[in-house]
Amino acid sequence: MDYSCCELCPNLCRVDRRVETGICRQSDKVRIAWAGLHRGEEPPITGEHGSGMIFFTGCPLHCPYCQNRQISGSDGMNIGVDISDEELAHLMLSLQEDGAATLNLVTGTHFIPSIINALDKAKREGFTLPVVWNSSGYERPEALKAIDPYIDIYLLDCKTLSQGTASRFCGREKYADVIIPVLDAVKKWHPSTDLEKMKGTLLRHLVFPGELESTFEFLRYFAEHYKENFYLSLMTQFVPPKGDPGFPVLTEDEYDALVEAMEVLDIDNGFMQDPSDDDILWIPDFTRSVPFPASFADPDPYFLSIKDR
Repeated sequence: MDYSCCELCPNLCRVDRRVETGICRQSDKVRIAWAGLHRGEEPPITGEHGSGMIFFTGCPLHCPYCQNRQISGSDGMNIGVDISDEELAHLMLSLQEDGAATLNLVTGTHFIPSIINALDKAKREGFTLPVVWNSSGYERPEALKAIDPYIDIYLLDCKTLSQGTASRFCGREKYADVIIPVLDAVKKWHPSTDLEKMKGTLLRHLVFPGELESTFEFLRYFAEHYKENFYLSLMTQFVPPKGDPGFPVLTEDEYDALVEAMEVLDIDNGFMQDPSDDDILWIPDFTRSVPFPASFADPDPYFLSIKDR
C-alpha cells in the first residue's frame, strides 16, 4: 500500500498522489487540521485529561452534512498544515506528554502509509498510548489490515445499512454495501471488546432526521451480528449546517421508541446520547486555534508551533 497508485479507500482512484489528488483531495503529504486533548469522546477513550486527537484533512467520503466539513472537503475548504512523517511521530509523542489517555486518529484512511511510518518512529522513541482508529467506516479491509496491528480500539461509524439513506446523507449510495465487509473484517480481527483494557470496537450510529426506520434496521442487524463483539454508541443529535434548516427534530416519542428497541433487542453494551443535552449542539470551527468549546479541548503546543511556523 502506497500513494503511487492509490487504493487506500473504496473509491479506488488509482491516481499517483505524488503528482495529483484523488477523491480525498489530498496529496502524499500528510495534512492535519488540529491536534490536542479532546474531552468530548466516549468516557473510556477520553480518560481523565482527554483523548489525544489528530484530525487529518481530507476524506474519502464527502457527506453533505459532515460536521467537519471545513476539513473533510465537503465544502471545498482544505484547512490544515502539511507535516512530515517525522513531525507526525513527534506530535504523537507530544500528545502523550500532554497526558492523553489515547491517541485518536480521526479520518486517517487516506494517509495510512504515513501513519504507519510515524507510529513506528514514535514507538522507537517511547510512545505507548493505546491507538484509536476513528473512522467513517468507509474503508477497504485490505488497507485496514495493514494498519490493524497498530490499532487497539476501532471507533467506527456505521452510518446506515440503507442505500437510500446513504445516498442522501453520505453522498455515496455504496456506503451501505461497503460497511458490512469492514465490520466483518474488524470482528474477525478483534472478536471481543473490553474498553477498560482499551481493546476492541466501539461502533457509532447517528440517527438521521426522518430516517428512523433506517436506524431500526441497523439496530436489528447489530443485535444479530455484532452485539456480542462490539460496543454501541447511539447518537441522537444531528446538527445541520448553518443556514440549512428544515430537518425534523427527533421527538420524545421517537427517542422512547429507540430506547424500547434497544431493550427489546437486549442491546445494553455501550452508550446512548440524550437529545436534551444542549452541550453537544455545536459544530467545530477549524478556522480557530481551538475548534471546540473551551471545556471540551486544549490544543497541543507542538501542533501550534507547526501551525504558526
